[in-house]
Amino acid sequence: MMKGRTPFKSPLPSTSHASDASSSSSAGAATTHRLYQVWRGRNKFLCGGRLIFGPDANSIVLSISLIMTPLVLFVAFVSFRLAELMGKPLGPFVPTTAMAVGAFDVIVLVLTSGRDPGIIPRNKRPPDPEDLLLDGMSSPMAGAGAPPPSGVLPPTRDVYVNGIVVKVKYCHTCMLYRPPRCSHCSVCNNCVERFDHHCPWVGQCIGKRNYRFFYMFISSTTFLCLYVFVFCWVNLILIARHEQCGLGGAMVSSPVSCLLIGYTFITSWFVGGLTAFHSYLASTNQTTYENFRYRYEGKSNPYNRGVARNLIEIFLSPIPASKNDFRQKVVVDPNALFYGPPSMAYSYSFGLLSSSKKSFNTQGSLSFDMTKQASFDLGGYPASGKRTSIGSSDFGDIYGGTGGEGATVQQPRHSIFGDAESKKAAADDAESATTVDLETRGAGLGGGSSRPCD
Repeated sequence: MMKGRTPFKSPLPSTSHASDASSSSSAGAATTHRLYQVWRGRNKFLCGGRLIFGPDANSIVLSISLIMTPLVLFVAFVSFRLAELMGKPLGPFVPTTAMAVGAFDVIVLVLTSGRDPGIIPRNKRPPDPEDLLLDGMSSPMAGAGAPPPSGVLPPTRDVYVNGIVVKVKYCHTCMLYRPPRCSHCSVCNNCVERFDHHCPWVGQCIGKRNYRFFYMFISSTTFLCLYVFVFCWVNLILIARHEQCGLGGAMVSSPVSCLLIGYTFITSWFVGGLTAFHSYLASTNQTTYENFRYRYEGKSNPYNRGVARNLIEIFLSPIPASKNDFRQKVVVDPNALFYGPPSMAYSYSFGLLSSSKKSFNTQGSLSFDMTKQASFDLGGYPASGKRTSIGSSDFGDIYGGTGGEGATVQQPRHSIFGDAESKKAAADDAESATTVDLETRGAGLGGGSSRPCD
């Protein structure tokens, strides 16, 4: 198992002469690796990058043990005796069905946890704010029809989904504007398409490419719990009839049945409630993240197309291919902050735009349109500034809000997991961001020149 490693980073040289000397001395120092070996997320890989797990993949062992331990007890101590009491033709199906459902449950668990949930590849470099001028888009601060300030990358943009405005945000970690329904997981440190949540029980993000397997996992687990619960009661009743004793005597005769009844009664409430909740989400075409967000913001769901179409889209539509080839060979330059072939620049980056309308089709009848009249939320950004590359250790003043007058304060990314995850997400942004927009400050920057923050 190999954990994704952060690519080499080098501090920014103080002068252009030092930069030239460094680049000349490092000529030919670039090395070739597999993409999973230099992956900047926190994922763990198996089988040479063929299986991708989350950073908390060890929780799969706990989940499998919680499923297989009661199943083994049921098959070994209850099902075969129950099959004898029931007789043919139904008796032999009791242990067979339990083993088949248990095997299916473990298979869909591995499919949920060991596949790419829909990770969007990072851009090799941030989009150029000057290219936004090509669209002639307006800024709410500068007035209608005015272009965004030079050198400023808008933190948000508005797109239209079925006639409803949906705000997409710029991800400083992945250096791209997230597509609709995409969010950055602070646990895995990746942007994930149709992000639902990060599940600690499967140790993986739940997104566009593994949601149906996650739903099959929780629904089959619910069925297995109810199956064991019911047939343990049937076993006790048949024992009481066969031995001509009361229910208490039957419990003494089969204590494993009593143990499994209590265990499955508790777990069925948990996984059963989770299955019911995700059945509601699937029927309304929502994600867990969207459900909390829309309820908080009081917005309507622009993706709801009716129960039948929603279920067909989620469970019967083709699963899109992964946008990441974790086994491809990439070139890593020790003196460069980025790596990989030009194909790694992701086409969903909204920063490089043409004057035409942008359409994003995830399903045949759903389109996400980026019009020329997109709006921007530029609050807190300077009216003018220059983008300066700085090292990851120089973000203290920016992210701590301790800069001089007019300094930009970066707001932490919100998380549904609480304040601790929000602080962790802000720290991830501070480590991974490669460029920031600084206001030209005459006294602090020496008459308008740009330099790294102190």
